[in-house]
Amino acid sequence: MTLLRQGLHQMDKCALPMRNIPFNKPSIVGCELDNLLKAVDLGQLSGDGKFTRECNRRISEMTGGATALITHSCTAALEMAALLCDLAPGDEVIMPSFTFVSTANAVALRGAVPVFVDIDRATLNISPEAAARAVTARTKAIFAVHYAGFPAAMDRLAETARDHGLLLVEDAAQALGSTLNGRPAGSLGDMAAFSFHETKNIISGEGGALTLTRPELVERAEIIREKGTNRSRFLRGQVDKYTWVDLGSSMLPGELIAAFLAGQLDHADAIRDRRLAIFDRYATGFADLEDAGRVGLPHAAQGVTGNGHMFYLLLRDIDDRDAFIAHMRNAGIVTPFHYVPLHSAPAGLRYGRADGALPVTDDISARLARLPMFWALEDSAVDEIIATARTWLLQN
Repeated sequence: MTLLRQGLHQMDKCALPMRNIPFNKPSIVGCELDNLLKAVDLGQLSGDGKFTRECNRRISEMTGGATALITHSCTAALEMAALLCDLAPGDEVIMPSFTFVSTANAVALRGAVPVFVDIDRATLNISPEAAARAVTARTKAIFAVHYAGFPAAMDRLAETARDHGLLLVEDAAQALGSTLNGRPAGSLGDMAAFSFHETKNIISGEGGALTLTRPELVERAEIIREKGTNRSRFLRGQVDKYTWVDLGSSMLPGELIAAFLAGQLDHADAIRDRRLAIFDRYATGFADLEDAGRVGLPHAAQGVTGNGHMFYLLLRDIDDRDAFIAHMRNAGIVTPFHYVPLHSAPAGLRYGRADGALPVTDDISARLARLPMFWALEDSAVDEIIATARTWLLQN
């Protein structure tokens, strides 16, 4: 284990070879490997041990005191949220089409209908106006995605939710550490789902968390997460035995996942600061091309502070985007596109419906390319990415 630890740390210290730059690279940033050994020594590798409790506490602190429950994935957290919304067949949930499939799957698995709406062109987040127009007598909730780590217009979405008695769920998979008007992501709705997948800022390979701002939802959330049993109450000595009391599933991560995650959370501020520095370096490197109308760049809306999760370029059209990606790939730099709109996907057509045309979603999906962004990405590599991209952009 000592040799493994030394080798992994040395890999992170080494500069990436030029012309061989991946989109993402998982990194060891602190005591993750030591924590794995500690978890084994403590004698509990199943969930809800020392490291699980520590992660819950830290995520609660990062989300303004919301109750936090780590899960084996953000998908699991979203499915917990759908259960807590009491979704039933025929119910509707409003969400952007420009999102990962887990947002819609969580709803469709309950027999409810994902209602896809358009995004705002400036933020790429769900349009609050489109969400308000999509409300019907069957609407039970709004699932708002914080794209690229920038929180959506939650104040306006919350107003719509209050007016119609809806639950408001944050799909904050990319947004841990971001804020809206000084309030952290995870505290902006009734519930929020986070991801610790290896492509996110804070990672555990796979992993997620659900945060809850409504205390009356907490006990049921614990039950859902524990396979529908009241085991958490039993472990706290509140009941003399535990049994099946509700729907649920096995949504706990093992202690090894929690141990690795705890090591990452120790350095959450440093990880965010480094990613924001990379983000700013990209923004400076392409600013003149944005001014000239050659590309579009991400910008935080008023009152929003991002976490450096993602930097993207908006190219002219799909042909321009694909040619750019091919050029970068030939240079050894991975710059993938992102979501294929759910409203036009086979399962989206089968399980959901679009609330009218979604022109911004279709346009953005066809033009967006993401640039490499990860902890071990050194400034020299960022400069190489910028120079390689600029060469092509200025010639085409």
